[in-house]
Amino acid sequence: MSGDAGLWCDRLVRGLGQHEFDLYALSRSRRQEDEGWLPLPPHVSRVRTAPLWTAEADGVEYGRRARRRFVDGYGELAAVLCAGPGVGGPAGQEPDGAGDADGTGGPGTGTGTGHLADRFGSALYGLAELARDEGGLIGALRSDSAVRTLERACRAPGALGPAREARVPDLLAVAAHLERALRPLSLDWYGDDGLGAVDLCHATGGGPAALPGLLARHFCDVPLLVTEYGVQLRSHYLASGPDAATPAVRTLLAAFHGRLAAEVYGRAAIITPGNAHARRWQERCGADRSRIRTVHPGMEASRFAEVGEAPDRADPDTLVWVGRIEPSKDLVSLLHAFTEVRRAEPNARLRVVGTPAGADGRAYLGHCRALAAQLFPDEADGVHAVGDNPVWFEEIGGPEAPTLADAYASGSVVVLSSVVEGFPAGLVEAMLCARATVSTDVGAVVEVIGGTGLVVPPRNPRALAEACVSLLRDPERRERLGAAARARALELFTVEQNITAFHGIYLEIVSHSPVRRVVLDETGEPLPFAAPAEAHVPGRWTGPTVRAGGRGGPGWALGAPPTSSPVRATPLTAPEGAR
Repeated sequence: MSGDAGLWCDRLVRGLGQHEFDLYALSRSRRQEDEGWLPLPPHVSRVRTAPLWTAEADGVEYGRRARRRFVDGYGELAAVLCAGPGVGGPAGQEPDGAGDADGTGGPGTGTGTGHLADRFGSALYGLAELARDEGGLIGALRSDSAVRTLERACRAPGALGPAREARVPDLLAVAAHLERALRPLSLDWYGDDGLGAVDLCHATGGGPAALPGLLARHFCDVPLLVTEYGVQLRSHYLASGPDAATPAVRTLLAAFHGRLAAEVYGRAAIITPGNAHARRWQERCGADRSRIRTVHPGMEASRFAEVGEAPDRADPDTLVWVGRIEPSKDLVSLLHAFTEVRRAEPNARLRVVGTPAGADGRAYLGHCRALAAQLFPDEADGVHAVGDNPVWFEEIGGPEAPTLADAYASGSVVVLSSVVEGFPAGLVEAMLCARATVSTDVGAVVEVIGGTGLVVPPRNPRALAEACVSLLRDPERRERLGAAARARALELFTVEQNITAFHGIYLEIVSHSPVRRVVLDETGEPLPFAAPAEAHVPGRWTGPTVRAGGRGGPGWALGAPPTSSPVRATPLTAPEGAR
C-alpha cells in the first residue's frame, strides 16, 4: 500500500505491541518499492516480500499429469468467468448505481448462483494445490496452453456474448491479467514455517492481495481477517471504463474480480470496512452482515493539535483545498464556483495545496492553472502596482505551507470538490484542525461529516459557491462547526480508536480458533498442553502471544531479513497474519 493506507498499516503494527507480527508484503510497482524503508518495531519477528508487478519465469516443467491438472483447473476457472459476473448487473459493468459520476451509488445485486461460486473456489484452490505440488504456476499461466484453454471457454455454448466475441488480443490481455493476479498462488508461504504457523491472517486489502490469506485458510485452516478502506472491486470498476479495454476484456475481468471478492468475503472470519459506503459494497458482493465490523481509519491527531486548538490563526477570507491533484477531485468545478464566490465576496482567496498524481495529475494541474489564469486575470490596486491572482497553487513543503497542518491553518473554510471519493482522509484532517468544511456528497463524506459541515451535490458549482459564501459571511457559524468537527474527529477517527478496535477483533477471532501449533520437547516428542488457552491472552507473562504477520515466496520473492533489518515504507499491500 501507499500513502494513507501504508501509514495506517504501520501505525496498526506499532500500536499493537502486545501481539507478535510477521509481515508479508506484496508490492505493486518498482516506484512503491523505491519509496524507502522503515525500521522494524521489536515485536515484528520477520518480513517476507514479493513483487506482484514482475515475476521471473519459474522454470518449472510440468509432466503430462500436471499439464492435465492445469488445463482442467484453468479451464474450469475460465468457464466460470465466461458464465457471468460475480456481482452486479451486466457483465463487465459496474453494479447498479456504482458507476455514477459521483461515486455514491451502491453496488448491484447478487453474487451469482452458489453453484458457480463453488466452481470458482474449486478451480482456484485446485490451481493453488498444483502450484504447491509442482513448485510454481508462473510458466503454466504464461503458456500457449492457457490462452487456448481460455479461448475454448469463450467459444463454448452458453458463454456470454462479449466473451464469445473475444479476439486473440483480448484473450492475450485477459490471460496476462490473470497471470499477474494469480502470482500469489506460486508463493511458498503456506507451510508450517510460514502462514501455516500463525493464529490469524490479517489481509489489509481485498482482491489479489488477499489471496495469501485465503490460501492460508484453505491449506492450514488459519482464520482470515479482511480490512478494506477502499473496496478493490469498486476500484477495478472505476478503472475499467469503455476506453480502458474492449467489452470482452472488461466482461471477463469483471467476472474474475467479482468472483474473487465473493470468495474472499465468504471465507473471512470477520470483514472490517472503513466506512458504511465500503460496507454496502461488501454486503452486495456476498459478505455476511453478521461478520462485518466497521472500523474507521485512524488519523494521527497530534499532528494537528496546535492548529486545532488555535482556530483564530485562519485568514477569514481564504478558502483552502488540500489533496492529491487528479481529475476525480474536480478542481475545474471548484474554480468555476470560485468565480461566483468572488462576485459575492470580492476579497475572497482560494489556495489549492496538493501534489499531482502521476502524468495525468500533472496534465490536469496545468489545465487548472490555465483555467485559473483565464477566469481570474491578475489584479492590481493601481496602474503602477503588481497584479495578484486570487487563486494560488502550492505544494506541501513550500514557504507558504511547510507542513500539512499549516496548509489547513491558512484558511477559514476547507473545501472538498471530488466527484469520486472513498474515505475522505483529508476531510478528517480538516476536522482535526477545527475548520468548517464544504464538501460534495460522494463516498463516505456524509458519514464522516455527520452534520458538522456543509454538503452539496457533486459537479454543482453554484451550490458549492453558495455554501462557501454562507460560511465566509458567518464567522460564528464557522467557529461552531469547526469545534463540533474537531470533537467528532477526536471521538471517531484517531489512531487510538483504530488500534483498540483491532485489538478486540484479534482476540475475538482467536478466541474462536483452536491452538493448532504442536510444541516439541527436548527429545522431539509432542509436549501436551504446551500452548494453553491463556496463551491467547496478551501479556508477557504467558507463553506464546497472539502473533501477526504478512507475506515472501519463490525465486522472485525476497528472503526474510533479520529482525534488526529495515522494512519497506509501504509493505502491506497484502495480508498480515497473527500468531
